[in-house]
Amino acid sequence: MVQRRSAALLRLAVVATALVASTWLCCSWTFAAPLAENGVSSLTRSSGFANARVATAPTGHLTYGAPLKNERGLAPLEARGGEAAAKKGFPVDIGLLIVFALWYLGNYYYNITNKLALKAAGGASGFPMTIATLQLGVGTLYALFLWLAPDGRPKPGITKDDFFKTLPVGFTSAGAHAASVFALSAGAVSFGQIVKAAEPAFAALLGVLFYGAKVSTAKWLCLIPVIGGVVLASLGELDFAWAALITAAIANVFAAIKANENKKLMTTEGLKERMGSVGNQYAITTINSFLFCIPLMLITEGAKLGSFLTMCQTNKVVLFNLIFSGIWFYLYNELATITIKKTNAVTASVANTAKRVIVIVGVAIVLGESLDPLKLTGCAIGIGGVFLYSVIDDLVARFKK
Repeated sequence: MVQRRSAALLRLAVVATALVASTWLCCSWTFAAPLAENGVSSLTRSSGFANARVATAPTGHLTYGAPLKNERGLAPLEARGGEAAAKKGFPVDIGLLIVFALWYLGNYYYNITNKLALKAAGGASGFPMTIATLQLGVGTLYALFLWLAPDGRPKPGITKDDFFKTLPVGFTSAGAHAASVFALSAGAVSFGQIVKAAEPAFAALLGVLFYGAKVSTAKWLCLIPVIGGVVLASLGELDFAWAALITAAIANVFAAIKANENKKLMTTEGLKERMGSVGNQYAITTINSFLFCIPLMLITEGAKLGSFLTMCQTNKVVLFNLIFSGIWFYLYNELATITIKKTNAVTASVANTAKRVIVIVGVAIVLGESLDPLKLTGCAIGIGGVFLYSVIDDLVARFKK
């Protein structure tokens, strides 16, 4: 009993620390506005950032990447961390390292708490859709709190048309999350993560077929080890379940469409400035996803919703892990969005690859899942293929030079 209480208190302390750090980081993060008139960014006019400025060169040309400040006078993380590191003589951005650490920590704890909640609630035959929806509900409450709290995150200044344009991203995000949660309820977390690592294959195919994207021959070849790795991991999975494989693949389809829709959305003129921050962008996506999931939850599990509420009252494992998993899910995704904005493609790919390895192996050990040699081999080949897919075009370009 004492050990359980200590573990619960430790988890609560970690969540509280992550919340405080994430709030501090995200409330001071803004998009770098690329256009300016008389040295004042369009972000100043559209979203109320009174102190926002874009530096201009003496000749009147715009200097890109100049630090912006929000209403509280704080420069964004990339400016604050970089300047502090430069002054102290450190070659690294301490702020960026904090973001990476919290991203990894959040993803790790989300997978554990999510699995514990699903398992305690009956697994795939229990309440996976209800848990997926309520996790987004927790994130929605957190996002609304940041907007309403004094000195919190500045609200977005989007128009009605902007909001309607965000709906496809919210819908596909909802589909990706719901399918992922069901996959993790039907099989091992490590196996679900290995299948989800094959997302680039889905993104490449859908991008070429429906979005006019161009994929190089080198990238197509890199998909061979990605798909082969998933096949090997499936053969080595002792707890293999077709439901886990199929729903994880469906999650990949939704995630691939979401990425393409998000890319198309952010080409809307002036939308970045009206959004105001990376945090606002993810908050709107979470709220939309939550609203899309509610009808599906009621259709699939609405008849037994009363049983779930009773379970939450009598089984604290379900309740607490549901709340914690919702918090972790929101935090790690928002922090992942920040790292993508702050790093180049290669760095982001390396970080994401390392994150998957840590989560797959770490969660498997904690939850006692199988780590068959064939499964680990497939995992290594698949994730290695994903990393190579991310950097192969740069490597080929350098080789040609």
